[in-house]
Amino acid sequence: MLIFNNKGELNKHLQGISNTNSTIGFVPTMGALHFGHLSLLDKSIENNTHTVISIFVNPTQFNNPEDLEKYPRTIENDIEKIKTVSNKILVYAPTVEDIYEGNTASQHYGFDGLENQMEGKFRPGHFDGVGTVVKRLLEIVKPTNAYFGEKDFQQLQIVKKLVAKEKIPVTIIGCPIYRESNGLAMSSRNERLSVKERENASIIFEILNQAKTLFGTESAAIVTDFVAKAFEKYPDFELEYFEIADEETLLPCVTKSENKDYRAFIAVFLNKIRLIDTISLK
Repeated sequence: MLIFNNKGELNKHLQGISNTNSTIGFVPTMGALHFGHLSLLDKSIENNTHTVISIFVNPTQFNNPEDLEKYPRTIENDIEKIKTVSNKILVYAPTVEDIYEGNTASQHYGFDGLENQMEGKFRPGHFDGVGTVVKRLLEIVKPTNAYFGEKDFQQLQIVKKLVAKEKIPVTIIGCPIYRESNGLAMSSRNERLSVKERENASIIFEILNQAKTLFGTESAAIVTDFVAKAFEKYPDFELEYFEIADEETLLPCVTKSENKDYRAFIAVFLNKIRLIDTISLK
């Protein structure tokens, strides 16, 4: 398996193996890989001649320094997991210097309001950081297709907007959420949960499913109130937000329309560990 820490060496290798008929699939990650990440690699391998995965904990998208410090970094274990998919996957594990070249700062973007909802309200500057690193990674790898999980649905929509606005020649492909056996959405942050906490966190998906059922007959306001009251029964959990929004604009649902697709978004803290999830309300 080839592992690159330098973008110049990665570019040189990609130029050497690419031709007019080949395609490059790209899976950008922050490491601490799980089966959700591996499913993205499977999709890329299925649809492309070559596949690149990046492992980079991006400092500019963390508005909480403690969260950045505690984010799991498990590069050796990540490499072993990638090998279970294929030894031919190219790994790009850059340094901060290789990505930011001495200027570790975010570029400011306008995403037509997508950045102001949900995560944007509670994590100032987060999506500027995401946009900055994704743009740089896409410029370095120059993929044909790039794969993102739908757990971070807001991020997926923002990346699509970024690519359109910046005219980056890549197709962004969203892939289904992978869940643990108890329904908890797979996330690198789950590694910070104890066995008991991981088990108890199943309540998040359980309440989301109850909300989906209720939304079939009730308003968004009633469903939101239901979710807030549901979490009051679980003192270990702190609900940061629950939002029902239009999938395309991410604007909150005030009055339901048959012409729109809605999605529920949630963020909760469990023992200071922030967990997010989402579910389609179709």
